[in-house]
Amino acid sequence: MKASEMRPGMAFIMDGQLCICTVATHVTPGNLRAFVQAKLRRLSDGTTIEKRLRSTEDVEQAYLDRREMEYLYSDKSEHIFMDSKSYDQVSVSDELLGESIRYFKPNTPVVALTHDGNVVSLELPKVVELAVTETTPMTKGATVTNQMKDAVLETGLRVRVPPFIEIGEVVRVNTEDGSYGGRAKS
Repeated sequence: MKASEMRPGMAFIMDGQLCICTVATHVTPGNLRAFVQAKLRRLSDGTTIEKRLRSTEDVEQAYLDRREMEYLYSDKSEHIFMDSKSYDQVSVSDELLGESIRYFKPNTPVVALTHDGNVVSLELPKVVELAVTETTPMTKGATVTNQMKDAVLETGLRVRVPPFIEIGEVVRVNTEDGSYGGRAKS
């Protein structure tokens, strides 16, 4: 396929390694030739690389299978997921997930991207709902200012929340930037 057809979320083989496109911008400067400025995340080590490609340049697209899976539990440095259709269990390494495991609690459904039968990436949902386990109590008069306080959620994730949030409440967290998104609707 041509570089001008690159879109975020697509997988490519670049320099002999499997990469996922995170940003693809098509640029047409004045009287110069058009090019694509792309940010790619290398799946082998998680590093982000930037590539500038001519619009007409051919790139090798890799096809990833999307499988519905469910997070079951963590065991030392591995995390166990179950395929929702075949009920096969797959272990995913800590290096692949990194800090994103803090958005998962047991029985959380997730979409896994696989290449040649191996899980290479997980698609996080846009928002997750987690209960607050630790936070400081609300002080009188704190509603006047727009201050935030630290809170620890049930998975160990640390988030800044408004002062009226109490222990035991369920909050919505944006998985893209880890920010507070409001109280969960009961």
